[in-house]
Amino acid sequence: MPSWGRMLFDAQTRMVAAPWMAIFPGMAIGVTVLGLNLLGDGIADILDPRSRRQR
Repeated sequence: MPSWGRMLFDAQTRMVAAPWMAIFPGMAIGVTVLGLNLLGDGIADILDPRSRRQR
């Protein structure tokens, strides 16, 4: 089963000819990390409303 990390590893040798082989898995990793970070912040706000920043 292909993984994003393996896709990035395989793309290292083809960066000049086919940069999209690294761009799309890299973007998928970035979007996943950002989404999980925002989800974690939302859960933290729900579980401890006093820790919310004053806006």
